[in-house]
Amino acid sequence: MSTGRPGLRAGVTDWVVAVGVAATLLFTGLSARHPGTHPDLLGHALLTVGGLALAARRRAPVAVLAVTGLCAAGYQAAGFDVPAVAYLFAVYAAVRAGHRAVTVAASVAMLAVLPLAAMASGLHDTGEAFAQARGALELAWLIAAGAAGEALRQAERRADEAERTREETARRRADEERLHIARELHDSLTHQISIIKVQAEVAVHVARKRGEQVPEALLAIREAGREAARELRATLEALRDDDTTPPRGLDHVAELVERARTTGLDAKLTIEGQRHDVPAAVDRTVYRIVQESLTNVARHAAAATASVRIDYRPDTLVVRVDDDGEAAAGSVPVPGVGLLGMRERVTALGGRLRAAPRSEGGFTVHAELPVDRTS
Repeated sequence: MSTGRPGLRAGVTDWVVAVGVAATLLFTGLSARHPGTHPDLLGHALLTVGGLALAARRRAPVAVLAVTGLCAAGYQAAGFDVPAVAYLFAVYAAVRAGHRAVTVAASVAMLAVLPLAAMASGLHDTGEAFAQARGALELAWLIAAGAAGEALRQAERRADEAERTREETARRRADEERLHIARELHDSLTHQISIIKVQAEVAVHVARKRGEQVPEALLAIREAGREAARELRATLEALRDDDTTPPRGLDHVAELVERARTTGLDAKLTIEGQRHDVPAAVDRTVYRIVQESLTNVARHAAAATASVRIDYRPDTLVVRVDDDGEAAAGSVPVPGVGLLGMRERVTALGGRLRAAPRSEGGFTVHAELPVDRTS
């Protein structure tokens, strides 16, 4: 409900101003018509409409500018020597809304039309007609109305820009703080798990050296420590991928495949198409997709083989990682943090990602990244 109050308040204010201006114009018109003229219903209607039109000056400033200008010219031609107050309000509103060129053109036209309207009212003396036109629309007041609208428009623009800058700064500081906390927590966990792993390794070594049977629980602790250390190390590398670390990209994909082979996985890399330069964001994203995919294959897939294919197309870079693991066709993959991260990276670049079990068994990660080669 609170979100609607500012708009409602502005609407009420607009109507109050419009009714007040219309009443002022009508009262002035009744008391300042040319002597000898008869009551003119059309002139009174134009005075009223010119004022009431201001109620829509926020929603349709250009239309209100046209209506008030036509009404001012109309009641001048009808013999009502009344200042074009409503038109000044419309000039202020139109300039505030950013329609400066239209306002200038309309005002120049008004300055030319008003003397003609005064002559149409029965004034045959050109000097008197121009004097009446100047009285209806003083150039100084016209410039002041436009200047006030422009000043307020600039002030609102600066306020909006300042607010946007504050929001961006706050968001960036929050991101930096979250990253700092993540790094600190990660370093602390890595240290503690390393101690547990070393202690377990020592205990297993001592037990075997004495010829004692190593408890299964101790072996489980050792393996869990090794696995946790590997996962934390991989995550720490991602967290510390900042300006102080050389970025990893397409040139380092072969290293990922070679590292996967050292774990016993039969991994191969295939590059198709004519290689060309790609944006840095795409370069890094390809590396992360291959890294996360091969890590998931090693940890969860129980696969014997994996293939990485990179296809350079004219305006798209396609990355595909397949394995022959235990994923069954038709099963629904559980989206982990790694998969969600890949999807966010690809979506942010305007690409598409498909991660699902293959019909012949195993799992596939297929990403298509748009490449703007004109930039």
